[in-house]
Amino acid sequence: QVQLVESGGGLVQPGGSLRLSCAFSGSAFSAYVMGWYRQAPGKPRELVASITSSSSTNYAASVKDRFTISRDNAKSMVYLQMNSLKPEDTAVYYCRSYLGIVRWGQGTQVTVSS
Repeated sequence: QVQLVESGGGLVQPGGSLRLSCAFSGSAFSAYVMGWYRQAPGKPRELVASITSSSSTNYAASVKDRFTISRDNAKSMVYLQMNSLKPEDTAVYYCRSYLGIVRWGQGTQVTVSS
């Protein structure tokens, strides 16, 4: 059974940075497509970034050139480096795994405010 645990959220000022981490427990991590999604109050959950088993990446247009997704297969970890944060980046950020079945983490709150 795959379990995902996010960490690294918090309160940051506009223009600041945060690094989110997602710890994957289970087997065959390197085969999974991993992603970060976010959901702001009153809005649907949306894709932020994803990374395939071969480390190909995809980003939402709103975060491209500011956010970077990466994975460490030896540690079964996925990261989201977020730079130049804006108030509109405020949301709960969720880690997602996919290999035939989708799994979600519990989410971590990111608040960008002065």
